[in-house]
Amino acid sequence: MWRGLWSLVARAARGPRSPRPCMRQGSGVPGASSGATIFALSSGQGRCGIAVIRTSGPASGHALRSLTAPRDLPPARSACLRLLSHPRSGEPLDRALVLWFPGPQSFTGEDCAEFHVHGGPAVVSGVLQALGSVPGLRPAEAGEFTRRAFAHGKLSLTEVEGLADLIHAETEAQRRQALRQLDGELGHLCHGWAKTLTKALAHVEAYIDFGEDDNLEEGVLERANSEVRELELALGAHLRDARRGQRLRSGAHVVVAGPPNAGKSSLVNLLSRKPVSIVSPEPGTTRDVLETPVDLAGFPALLSDTAGLREGAGPVEQEGVRRARERLEQADLILAVLDASELASPSSCNFLDTVVAPTVAGSPSGDSQRLLLLLNKSDLLPPGGLDPSPNLPPHLLLSCLTGEGLDGLLEALRKELAEVCGDPSTGPPLLTRARHQHHLQGCLDALGHYAKTRDLALAAEALRLARGHLARITGGGGTEEILDVIFRDFCVGK
Repeated sequence: MWRGLWSLVARAARGPRSPRPCMRQGSGVPGASSGATIFALSSGQGRCGIAVIRTSGPASGHALRSLTAPRDLPPARSACLRLLSHPRSGEPLDRALVLWFPGPQSFTGEDCAEFHVHGGPAVVSGVLQALGSVPGLRPAEAGEFTRRAFAHGKLSLTEVEGLADLIHAETEAQRRQALRQLDGELGHLCHGWAKTLTKALAHVEAYIDFGEDDNLEEGVLERANSEVRELELALGAHLRDARRGQRLRSGAHVVVAGPPNAGKSSLVNLLSRKPVSIVSPEPGTTRDVLETPVDLAGFPALLSDTAGLREGAGPVEQEGVRRARERLEQADLILAVLDASELASPSSCNFLDTVVAPTVAGSPSGDSQRLLLLLNKSDLLPPGGLDPSPNLPPHLLLSCLTGEGLDGLLEALRKELAEVCGDPSTGPPLLTRARHQHHLQGCLDALGHYAKTRDLALAAEALRLARGHLARITGGGGTEEILDVIFRDFCVGK
């Protein structure tokens, strides 16, 4: 239905037109200006209490006058109740709240208007068609409002990316990280680094121009070298975050592994709160890798249920075992599951020796794969509980049947995933995109060339190159292709 509605709006916008009037920013009256005025539904589609339709561009004031009675513009940034009517037929459409945001004090930096109408499909359809009949207005493209905000300096490119991440955030950690980036923390950090490079470049160029002048302050070149070394350390620290910010944005890879019939599928169903995997007392039920995105203790994760690791099964199950081992190599976090009542079985001992022990021994500092050992089916243990074993690594007791131990598991997952993805509540801003990492690495490489060269002209050029990489992170010097990729992920109306 909405696709058909948007086709009607587009046709209305392409209908007979008089010469397009334009508005001077903030005036609300026709004048000489350039650029189309766009409109779109900015709230979610479907039936709702209130739907928000917005416009942006020089003809926004004219559009607001055309649809409302009385025809005068409301006070800036104040909500007013107005009757909306079709500008051609005069047919009443709705009684709505309207707001007027004269540029440049608006989201996009242009004249903007908002119509807060009742959210029924017929009302929204009528208002959109009415706007499409106003000369000079056209439907907005995906991300066009935000792109105009970027073009008018209202948002940096990192803030635009933070806004996109905030719209798509599905977990608490993603929301916190996106809000920090939207608030400009990463951009401010990059601007601070760029300021340091600008100062160092000025010192180098001053030494080139006035190196033999007695009036040149002593130690100019040494200070530049010191500032560059400090910046190299800061960049290196951010690049050594093991791509935690990107994991936070896209989700950490959490693999559930263990011998057959340990309760892996039950654990996946418990954590995902839906029947993702078939649960059966028959060993070897899962023969392929089943993946589902989940919210684990506030962090995004791709949870993988794998085939039980054992030898001597049929060819189909052996292929599942091969895929399970392949997923283990790719995992950010392994949830190793054992049957607490069968710890002495050959399959449990083999899993402990071949998977758990090497992983625990290989990541004492947490820089490589992380592992949580879960002893499932604790409800089957005798009253005395689990017999202590000197060879058993640190573990958690859990019963997927009763849910006992789930709170302790979720707390352990929160701590582990905070290490894997980074804690968005504390510390410096994370690098959430490969683009950020690419330009920071390019900046660091350029600073490496600066440190190695003995030619001051080449050293100055290396500093300019490094500064250019930092500028591209926040949007300076970005190509149209990069901007197209970023803005096409936005919905229409944002």
